[in-house]
Amino acid sequence: MKDPRMIKLAYNLVNYSVDLKPGEKIQIDLHGPNTSSNEFVAEIVNQVYKVGGIPFVTMKDIYVERAIMLGATKQQMKDLFRYEAYTMNEMDAYIGVRAFANTSQTSDVPAEKSALYNDNYWAPLTIDIRCAKTKWVGMRYPTPSMAQAASMSTEGFEEYFFKVCNLDYARMSKAMDPMVALMEKTDKVRLISKGTDLSFSIKGINVVKCDGKANIPDGEVYSAPVRDSVNGVIAFNTPSVYKGYTYDNIRLEFKDGKIVKAEANDTDRINKVFDTDEGARYVGEFAIGVNPYITFPMKETLFDEKICGSIHFTPGNCVPGCNNNNVSKIHWDLVLIQTPEFGGGEIWFDDQLIRKDGMFVLPEIQGLNPENLK
Repeated sequence: MKDPRMIKLAYNLVNYSVDLKPGEKIQIDLHGPNTSSNEFVAEIVNQVYKVGGIPFVTMKDIYVERAIMLGATKQQMKDLFRYEAYTMNEMDAYIGVRAFANTSQTSDVPAEKSALYNDNYWAPLTIDIRCAKTKWVGMRYPTPSMAQAASMSTEGFEEYFFKVCNLDYARMSKAMDPMVALMEKTDKVRLISKGTDLSFSIKGINVVKCDGKANIPDGEVYSAPVRDSVNGVIAFNTPSVYKGYTYDNIRLEFKDGKIVKAEANDTDRINKVFDTDEGARYVGEFAIGVNPYITFPMKETLFDEKICGSIHFTPGNCVPGCNNNNVSKIHWDLVLIQTPEFGGGEIWFDDQLIRKDGMFVLPEIQGLNPENLK
């Protein structure tokens, strides 16, 4: 008997997230296949057929991807991009499912090989074609490794996962509208937490609500800082996995928008990331997390950046819809949680307190507090 939670999620992805129409082509892209995730992809195919769509499925394994990366050449990655770009350019929609058994599988791939893979294949395929030209949504599928990262049993994590991912996103979307309106008229933002005092402007930058249309799970409202406006220091209190390596105790100092000092558990390594290109030391996104069911980090960005009571601040390329003219090959969402369990904190808009210790205090945006979204 099929899991009704799986059916509901597949239905929501096809009918809500990408809003697939009859005759539209959709690529369903599975990385890290296993029995359960294969069944899920098959259910997505069923839902695509029900709306009259045309499904195309690709399945890749992270172990095989690692082997390809280790021996990669620049020309090979360019050829791989052209090979997959042909298919992606034919698509109207895209659903990406990631079910990794080991999120650190590529952590020992040399930096120069990772750069070849990213610069000549992954980034142009993802940013220039998929994000720019298709209706798309990306998600993680529950695995034992994710359960372990969350310090939960496999069964307990699966229950948590489906509760988070099958949230009523249409309801959340309506509750986000007052926050969008507030941010659109905001100039100065100030973040205060333990080890953090950071100020910047979002004046004139678009604001976007993430309500289940691009990521599952979802639950954030984002904009971007005016590129040269960021000043101060921010100390992130959640670990973050980047290219298979877990960074912790990340502390960034900014002057006129640029990261002038970066520290972490591996300071040399993190500075190499920020030296990828000029834009890597500037910020492309500022976002506020509001998913009521996500309350703790698990080293999985798609979950951690939506943590209720969090913000994320993103060195690298600006996000679609919020162009602050920062261009980079990286886009790294780093998360600061401001709930009491994580030391608390405050968000100020134009010298007015809007959130304290993870709870919104202005009446017009209190609909985004957890008790109003569950």
